[in-house]
Amino acid sequence: MNILLAMIPAFFWGTTYAVTQYTLADWPPLLLGAIRALPAGLLLLAFKPSLPKKGDWQILFSLGLINIATFFGLIFVMALTLPSAISGVGMISVPVFAMLYNWLINKHRPGIIQVISGTALIMLAWMLFDPSSISLKPIGLGAMLAAIMCIVVGSSITKSLGNRMHWWTVLTWQLILGGVILSVATGVQAILEPVKYAAIIEHFSMTNLSGLLWVVGLNTALGYGMYVWLLQRMTVVDFTFGGIANPIAGILAGLVLLGESFTSFQYSLMAGMIIMSLLPQVILAIRQNRPAPIECKS
Repeated sequence: MNILLAMIPAFFWGTTYAVTQYTLADWPPLLLGAIRALPAGLLLLAFKPSLPKKGDWQILFSLGLINIATFFGLIFVMALTLPSAISGVGMISVPVFAMLYNWLINKHRPGIIQVISGTALIMLAWMLFDPSSISLKPIGLGAMLAAIMCIVVGSSITKSLGNRMHWWTVLTWQLILGGVILSVATGVQAILEPVKYAAIIEHFSMTNLSGLLWVVGLNTALGYGMYVWLLQRMTVVDFTFGGIANPIAGILAGLVLLGESFTSFQYSLMAGMIIMSLLPQVILAIRQNRPAPIECKS
């Protein structure tokens, strides 16, 4: 049951790309990132107030800069420059980069199943992103790679804080600090490009409002709220199974809202990437749930 619930935030996260293109196509990524991050952080703070210790502010600022400010900005660059399905499916390549990062930086050698799955993911992605079969903007692909690295590095920092401060404090304040950083950057951009921001205010519509309510209310506040609630009731490995809803939502939302369509072969490549991304967790879960052998006593 919890795995089904885990699919709800994953589904909303997967709709980010299509909803942004459909309702907020002309909005700057910095502004969208600020609107997504800061209200959600303040909402979590109001729900359960917490305050970091004096020595924790610097690391939380770094985490907010990487995990929220940079990542959210890059996500909206992707949303505005890449097909929704490609963004959703491409982001499931995170395990490959995490595996390489842990191998090179932390000297943690990956298991054979991880190597096989990672190699298959790379091969499938290579075929899916082949310029001869699909036209993709370089800036969008660059943003995707940078966003993936933000996840890997940010997750490494977050894990290192596990015994140092409560996870709710980490989550809440990285959203707030990241949102503040994005808000400042947005203010600078508004000064440099006032016409763009004036046009947003002048042409604000119900479509824009519905997009903001979806991204801020459902995608972030509800999504992150369920995320932190579920992590108290299930393991991270179990939660990752719900992540299958993310790329599926990206594909469906792109099809319904934007009319995106791909060939049967391209859809099969997407399905293969989803399966390969889940394979290590499936095998790990099977091994963990396997009953211990019964010893026979003579």
